[in-house]
Amino acid sequence: MILAEEKQTHEPRPRRTWRAKFSDAFRGIKHGVRGQSSFFVHFFFAALVLLAAGALDCEAWQWCAVIGCIGLVLTAELFNSAVETLFKGLDDEGKARAWPALDIAAGAVLLASVTAGAIGLLVLVPRLVKFLGLCGS
Repeated sequence: MILAEEKQTHEPRPRRTWRAKFSDAFRGIKHGVRGQSSFFVHFFFAALVLLAAGALDCEAWQWCAVIGCIGLVLTAELFNSAVETLFKGLDDEGKARAWPALDIAAGAVLLASVTAGAIGLLVLVPRLVKFLGLCGS
């Protein structure tokens, strides 16, 4: 229980500017990307998918789906990086209890990647079939 006197000793934090908030967010992305080698794999496949979407002349809604899926996977990986960073700061006892959190975060990345892959196939395969003239019409 916090006494009224204790509440008064804590000064409110100064309001942060939007510029400071964005600066912190970009620094967080930088730390997340640099701290995970799996981002290389995600960026590689994202580049392949974007090139395929461009070559197959995707429509606007298909671009939205593809870019949304890429964002989903990268966001999940950033959350996974955040959990891993917190995990590294724990003592041995805390690490023993927190292992399931790492598995859950990794599972989230896997689920996002599988979902993105399925949506990517649903969007790009029909475009590829049409592009190659493999359909009867």
